[in-house]
Amino acid sequence: MAAISYKDAGVDITEGALAVNAIKEDVKSTYTEHVIGDIGGFGGLFSATFIKDMQDPVLVSGTDGVGTKLELAKRLNNHSTVGIDLVAMCVNDIVVSGARPLFFLDYLAVGKLKAEFAAEFVGGVAEGCRQAGCALIGGEMAEHPGTMNPGDYDAAGFCVGVVDRARMIGPHLVQEGDIILGLPSSGLHSNGFSLVRRALTDSLTDEELANNELPEGGKLGAALLTPTNIYVKALLGALASGLQIHAAAHITGGGITYNVDRALPKGLNAQIMLGTWDVPPVIQFVIEAAGLDLNDALETFNMGIGMALICSPDDIAAITRHFLGYGKLFRVGEVIKAETTDSSPQVLYKSKYAVRLH
Repeated sequence: MAAISYKDAGVDITEGALAVNAIKEDVKSTYTEHVIGDIGGFGGLFSATFIKDMQDPVLVSGTDGVGTKLELAKRLNNHSTVGIDLVAMCVNDIVVSGARPLFFLDYLAVGKLKAEFAAEFVGGVAEGCRQAGCALIGGEMAEHPGTMNPGDYDAAGFCVGVVDRARMIGPHLVQEGDIILGLPSSGLHSNGFSLVRRALTDSLTDEELANNELPEGGKLGAALLTPTNIYVKALLGALASGLQIHAAAHITGGGITYNVDRALPKGLNAQIMLGTWDVPPVIQFVIEAAGLDLNDALETFNMGIGMALICSPDDIAAITRHFLGYGKLFRVGEVIKAETTDSSPQVLYKSKYAVRLH
């Protein structure tokens, strides 16, 4: 029997080495003064000496993926924006506790590794890390021949942050009468894409996906691949300034309905006033294609709110000024009493005026 090399079996070590070399500069661009060593080690090294200045440091971790949005990235042959998404889905989750993201690791599984593709994807991951102020200190690129088709890939991310326990925000700080503010999303972010594909894009050719125009302007494909907003620097800057933000909710899978409630304690509800913020055109378009009613839409998509902030009414003017420095900000509701003190929190809706859903 003739000898079979690893390359014959579908794994190209040479291409892997080229891929690692191709991502080196992007990875280094994320390094902070706490990173030890360089890419290529068996483990990512990060100095934690700075936590000695904290009274009670708490490590906060998060892990996530990009979901089936990757299928559209494959069809459009654009893989950098989903790298940003990968970071955003993790860092936005941990910052809602007040934690500063320290470092990030990514896992990329492919059917067939190409150095150019890896550089594009990891370049997006590095950009996300720069936006979040965290270091990309390690990762893995794995070829899975026979398990995945040559053009297939999937990705997962993992991040670690830290916060002094006394400075943590969350449901324990929320009070009746607190104001709920909404930071705008950039579009669909990275949730609901199984529905997007089923209702809209699976019936389109690749050319139609890339070039079809949205009713209010812009290309459909580009709108769908717009990366998730990263809210880390805006939120941490507000907290560092002493602004009274009691809790925050990253609006991901489950929409507004099943994420804002996670930032509330028992006995309190969120009263959201519909019509007080802008719903992005691409979300409107998907809702129309899927034929969703308003309740379903609110339970599926972020609807234009990427992160909700629950804030003291005493500090609302200063908080508003701070976040307007980063773009738009919407006042979307308030915290109200539930029927009983031990009731699980809920998100309730009222309409200020008609919400336009096609």
